[in-house]
Amino acid sequence: MSTDTTRRIAIVTGASRGIGKAIALRLAKDGRHVVLVARSEGPLNDLKAQIEAAGGAASVLACDISDAAGFAKAIEGVAEKHGRIDVLVNNAGITKDGLALRMSDEDWDLVLDTNLKSAFVAIRAAARAMMKGRFGRIVNISSTSGVAGNAGQANYAAAKSGLLGLTKTIAKELGGKGITCNAIAPGFIETDMTANLPAEVKEGVTKLMAIKRLGTPEDIAAAVAYVTSDEAGFLTGQTLVVDGGMLMA
Repeated sequence: MSTDTTRRIAIVTGASRGIGKAIALRLAKDGRHVVLVARSEGPLNDLKAQIEAAGGAASVLACDISDAAGFAKAIEGVAEKHGRIDVLVNNAGITKDGLALRMSDEDWDLVLDTNLKSAFVAIRAAARAMMKGRFGRIVNISSTSGVAGNAGQANYAAAKSGLLGLTKTIAKELGGKGITCNAIAPGFIETDMTANLPAEVKEGVTKLMAIKRLGTPEDIAAAVAYVTSDEAGFLTGQTLVVDGGMLMA
């Protein structure tokens, strides 16, 4: 078991790049020991070194979150090693876009398993340690696609919408134990997922926004920093849409 009891322990899935990386950096900056979760160990080791060079604390947990049994065991291992889990950010996600009538069962299952089932598995595994400590902050990273739907993303939108229902249910079930559960729904964020969008698509989306720019991973990380803070103990079961005002259009 870790002897460092001065830092809250935060698990961030999909931490190797994009929004997950920004979240991990922000939580580490705010004094958390961040457990970095992704499939590939190399990028996680690089991020760990970056965090430690800035005076933070991190550890690496390379695993396949779509392997439910293996992922649950990995989360339980974090609790055993550190004696606690305080924060869980379910950020990992993939896309396998296509029109619903042409979508294969394999693409449906893979996206649902990775984007939705993994969050449930992680929450179930982490909740025991949170209940023991009478403290927990769970954040599920959804999407505006999960709020409003999006053509060509039946699997992704269904998974991200499912996270919203999961969020409210967990908030109700665990609120009496000092555990909050909230969702954050990013809009168009400058990440690898949006890098290849045609310029005219980005321009069209930007025109819909009250704030005339795409979001940054740091915009989402700032929202996560608040909802996972000790001060956010009365905020639960909510979906915070961070989209520059796009859905208002």
